Amino acid sequence: MKKILIIAGPTAVGKTNFGIKCANKFNGEIISADAMQIYKHLNIGTAKATSEEQSLAKHHMINIVDPNSEFSVQEFVERTKEIIKNLHAQNKLPIIVGGTGLYLRSLIYPYSFCQAPKNEEIRNKYKKILEEKGKEYIYELLKSSDIEASKKIHMNDTKRVIRALEICEISGNKKSTLNNEEQKPLYDCIFIVLDIPREQLYERINLRVEKMFENGLLDEISLLLKENKVNENSQSMQAIGYKEIFKYLKNELTLEETKQLIAKNSRNYAKRQITF
Repeated sequence: MKKILIIAGPTAVGKTNFGIKCANKFNGEIISADAMQIYKHLNIGTAKATSEEQSLAKHHMINIVDPNSEFSVQEFVERTKEIIKNLHAQNKLPIIVGGTGLYLRSLIYPYSFCQAPKNEEIRNKYKKILEEKGKEYIYELLKSSDIEASKKIHMNDTKRVIRALEICEISGNKKSTLNNEEQKPLYDCIFIVLDIPREQLYERINLRVEKMFENGLLDEISLLLKENKVNENSQSMQAIGYKEIFKYLKNELTLEETKQLIAKNSRNYAKRQITF
């Protein structure tokens, strides 16, 4: 099997910097496995590699999708496999860097729920239910159909909620069952997980949030809204660091409360990443 290097770990742990060092050391190129860094114009809130960092090592799978577009796990897997194939042909080491566990799992294993067949009729049915009865209602449907899947999908992530319901109806299998099947990886993976003491990690997260605002996070989002590149319901705006801003823009939170909420949600996300 062909080798790939995977660098994972919680947000703010230092994956980008370590990935660049590995790329330079082992003749590699970086493939981002971050579900939000794929979006163009979302630079500050996603902690995307800067232009300077990208000049130190070639990066793939960032800035590839317009911010108002949707992007599926399957699309990530298909594109990334092609990049890996091309890098191997050049005798370069593919280095997958990111903290989106679903992306990593779906890339490594030959079958996961992302390859389950799609059914637009069923999907549209659940979209209509979402419009008529709201996200809480379809989330309860998922809980009754696949409780384990519901524990791993946030209620606000309606796209994945609907996809999990679609899988249950199409195949008669639970999404969680498909994910838990014993499988052999497609690649010879060297898997490195970065970690630091929890207190230090949380301090880094808090500092990162402050830095995001100093670097112009509010201006970044305001410009996207002004140019009609996104709206509150855009998939890209469900990312931590963006979705909370809408509460501030609607005067539901003060600026300081918004910062605290982003930091809190980031810390909770880091816990889930560590668990993965």
